[in-house]
Amino acid sequence: MAQFDLIMPKMGESVAEATIIKWLKQPGDTIELDEPVLEIATDKVDSEIPSPVAGILGEILFQEGETILVNAVIAYINTSADAIVSAPVSAPAAVAPVIESATTSTPVAETETDYRSTSGRFYSPLVRNIAKEENVSMEELEKIVGTGKDGRVTKNDILAFIPQRNNSPKPVAAKSQAAAPERIQAPAISVSGGDEIIEMDRMRKLIADHMVMSKAVSPHVTSFIEVDMTSIVQWRDKIKSTFEKREGEKITFTPIIIEAVAKAIKDFPMINVSVDGTSIIKRKNINIGMATALPSGNLIVPVIKNADMMNLVGVTKSVNSLAARARANKLSPDDISGGTFTVTNVGSFGNVMGTPIINQPQVAIMAVGVIKKKPAVIETPQGDVIAIRHLMFCSLSYDHRVVDGSLGGSFLRRVGDYLESFDPNTAI
Repeated sequence: MAQFDLIMPKMGESVAEATIIKWLKQPGDTIELDEPVLEIATDKVDSEIPSPVAGILGEILFQEGETILVNAVIAYINTSADAIVSAPVSAPAAVAPVIESATTSTPVAETETDYRSTSGRFYSPLVRNIAKEENVSMEELEKIVGTGKDGRVTKNDILAFIPQRNNSPKPVAAKSQAAAPERIQAPAISVSGGDEIIEMDRMRKLIADHMVMSKAVSPHVTSFIEVDMTSIVQWRDKIKSTFEKREGEKITFTPIIIEAVAKAIKDFPMINVSVDGTSIIKRKNINIGMATALPSGNLIVPVIKNADMMNLVGVTKSVNSLAARARANKLSPDDISGGTFTVTNVGSFGNVMGTPIINQPQVAIMAVGVIKKKPAVIETPQGDVIAIRHLMFCSLSYDHRVVDGSLGGSFLRRVGDYLESFDPNTAI
């Protein structure tokens, strides 16, 4: 009887662990090739994991709700026709996942009991591995306030704790982008009888952690401009029906804005960077993320890869495809990874402007507001006149560690210039 090890796959760059949401198969169930076996969640996306082989599910090594490192064996599949389930469903006494580390690639074997303290508190393999590298004792781990499920200590929790330890060396710059500030305790909240308590879903918790981390890591500065979108509005009104009949999909203002952003990034490449300790990583590719609202009310940021190499039709196709897959929860890990700059449209909610939070590890994010008709002063050879124009506010939040007001303001103004100089005779 042949046995196949089903491992936790690596779901995109920088993803070191994943949480099992649901087992779609149970021990004894027949599994076809490429048939989904379980659903997992990472800090980037939820995914179904297909089976690389056909057979019968044997032993499940981890249960729903558990967080496992990538490359760890999570179940066994019996690949012979007469395979039977002979092992219980409970987790094994010993599991040997591969621990991914910034300093070593040597596999580290640990057991389930190794991950728990004497008090019974659970610590993931990733947290335990970081603790070992930084010489954090079990006594210190027990004192860390966990923000994860059931009070578990997350990677961000232990990385925030390390710089605060007394009489300990500062963490190596390569392991964290900046020393985390002292943890601030949220105020106690009183609840009255008529109040409703709503538990955050998993994605909302991740968004909350990511936003707090970004504000702690990057000193945010925001600049604003107002852009005359009249030529673009008139051009879109002229071609949108023809485009929809020809392509079978609509054209919005988003692709035009993304095209202008990509051009401006090529003019100001130092806006397309990340910070690693005291090093600046200048990105070769221009990958623009677009913040997209989900039906649940949460946000996700699919990424248009190499946006500067696409024409307007190509950008439009990518925008529409990613937005549709985001709303249908069909995005892949690659769809939301690798972004170097983000655009968010607060105008879709009727807002005139916003001050967005940087999507780490990027250093800038641009928000566009609603396009409104307003009276504006227009300069003509015959003198100034007042006319009705379609105006839109743009705001740029940027990391003041590496983006000064001159760079941030000049980049934002260049985006506005590209939008205002849009050729109304553009063919598409």
